Amino acid sequence: MNNVTTEERIIKSLLSEHRSARRWKNIRFFVWLIIILSFLFLLISNSISDKSKKSFTGNYVSLLRLNGMIMPGAEFSAKRIIPQLNKAFTDKDAKGVELLMNSPGGSPVQASIIHDKIEYLKAKYHKKVIVVAEDTLASGAYLVATSADKIFVSKDTLTGSIGVIMSGFGFKDAIAKLGIDRRVFTAGVNKDRLDPFRALKPQDVKKMQVLLDEVHKNFIKDVLDGRHNKLQGDPSEIFSGDFWTGTQAVKLGLADKTENPWDAMENTFGTMRYVDYTPSKTFWEAISKDISTVLHIGLTNNTQLEAVL
Repeated sequence: MNNVTTEERIIKSLLSEHRSARRWKNIRFFVWLIIILSFLFLLISNSISDKSKKSFTGNYVSLLRLNGMIMPGAEFSAKRIIPQLNKAFTDKDAKGVELLMNSPGGSPVQASIIHDKIEYLKAKYHKKVIVVAEDTLASGAYLVATSADKIFVSKDTLTGSIGVIMSGFGFKDAIAKLGIDRRVFTAGVNKDRLDPFRALKPQDVKKMQVLLDEVHKNFIKDVLDGRHNKLQGDPSEIFSGDFWTGTQAVKLGLADKTENPWDAMENTFGTMRYVDYTPSKTFWEAISKDISTVLHIGLTNNTQLEAVL
């Protein structure tokens, strides 16, 4: 027999609601505390970094770290990198510039813009540039690297991938089985080219192959211009889109030497001191990290030429 009175049930319900409200209040407090502390940490870090750049004197090198996918809005993009490249090259006291890279590639347009800017700054300020690769120096990242005077890699750095890829999915049969009728209206006979819900046309395949071949040809030209007579392997193999370890890349002439970042800096410039010109992450980038990059890759459709190098 239940002897709990109505008043007791009401009291228990109110206490439960009170505990729940207090718990959520504590959670909100700690979330805001973490956000505020993170903001203050970034603010202090950026302030210390800026002060060190202004007060640093002596024998040193300008250093930039170029990491992640190359794409608009990302950490490794023309918009983020070029202002820092300008600062690194205009530092009249720096003996040269070292680009510490770790990237699988990405947008051919972004990579080309950064590549061309480095070439321009080298010619204008007469500063030597070296690239030192970490885990990966592939595709669009390798394109950027060819603007340097020398390329250094680790023995196991994945290097190369001088090719272009474009991929997607076709859903024509899938929507037919679901009884879905897709209705598309266009002005311009080719406006619906590569529609994933329609059968792939032979002329579409031909069109895209022409575009990819053109991008690949421009990629090859930049590699040949940057590496000059250093390439040792069969061009049909080197430009096939394949990739190699750092040791193999040196043998093929894709890289100059296997060396770690500090030895490369000291052997090239005679110092291991540097001023870091890497773009500082914004507050929200520090919180979200690479979420936007993952979403971008996942949502890229087969009509885009981003993240293909």
